[in-house]
Amino acid sequence: MPEDAALDLQTAPRPAPLGEARGRLSACGAAPAWQPNPASGAYAALDLGTNNCRLLLGTPQGGSGFRVIDSFSRIVRLGEGLGATGRLSDQAMDRALTALQACAQKLARRPVRALQAVATEACRRASNGPAFLARVEAETGLRLRIISAREEAELAMESCAPLLESGDRRALLFDIGGGSTEIAWIRILPGRQVPELIGTISVPVGVVTLSERCGPSCFTEAGFHAVVEEVAARLRGFDSVHCIGQEIRAGGVRLMGTSGTVTTLAGVAMALPRYRRLLVDGQVLEACDADQALGDLFALGRDGLAAHPCVGPDRVDFVLPGCAVYAAIRQVWPVPRLTVADRGLREGILLRLMRLDRAAQRRPGRFWPGCG
Repeated sequence: MPEDAALDLQTAPRPAPLGEARGRLSACGAAPAWQPNPASGAYAALDLGTNNCRLLLGTPQGGSGFRVIDSFSRIVRLGEGLGATGRLSDQAMDRALTALQACAQKLARRPVRALQAVATEACRRASNGPAFLARVEAETGLRLRIISAREEAELAMESCAPLLESGDRRALLFDIGGGSTEIAWIRILPGRQVPELIGTISVPVGVVTLSERCGPSCFTEAGFHAVVEEVAARLRGFDSVHCIGQEIRAGGVRLMGTSGTVTTLAGVAMALPRYRRLLVDGQVLEACDADQALGDLFALGRDGLAAHPCVGPDRVDFVLPGCAVYAAIRQVWPVPRLTVADRGLREGILLRLMRLDRAAQRRPGRFWPGCG
């Protein structure tokens, strides 16, 4: 989806209610290790996912926010065919490597104080994931770390924490990714900047894996509902362990979604002529409005989705599988409102880098540079 450049991502006003960097190659083609520049105010976060490669650079602004100074996002489909083979394909790795080279070039154009680069579900699952990341480091100088599903949920939680409000006791945060769906059950503690993560579950279904396995059937009512039931069955065990349904009935539980699926639902519900992040991030949708948007997307069919300004041809195969996962979440956890977050892993990384750096600076003689 389109990204707005140079956005202020600190705790911004809510939308109106609905109605020398690593990657600089030497002459012989080797890439030297990236070194932090403590004098620079820029921080960088790189996220290589199952479907997308994304880079975000920001500088601190305000007490606990930041301002975006550069960004990059490209669909690379790294997880294409992974479900069938258990390996990253040569074509997928080449696409991802091209995107990562572009990221390295962006990083080379400005000094960066701290960088953290991570890989998620596709590299977690692929038998050749570590070998691919070794190749990435050799050819670009970017050292990516494979993170666990729990850390992925923690970073998403950190980025979405500013959207919580007084009166929230708990939050249920979901991220419908390309290769998996992460669910985080969160306790809000008064006076703490970062909420407490009570529990997480990583469901091994995402928009890429579902589109490859049963994408065409999602355009039929029977196929769509079959996916909904499959995902809902995986979620019910997590619900029973944490008594989430009981907490929802008691009130004070906020449902938050961060992914292309929920931002697309918001764009459709708001009847945006084109997707605009500033209007969508932090928007609170009534469940009935989100459900209506889902129904509208389903009714469009493939051609209509490809032509829709909030979808487009590059995402046409992923929207309805993602909507089926969202419908399963709504079925198991019928919270009356949905908070939409156009933020996630990268933003969480930047906030964590800045928070840890501030803490290190309060200790004389210490600097925490982050990791590549």
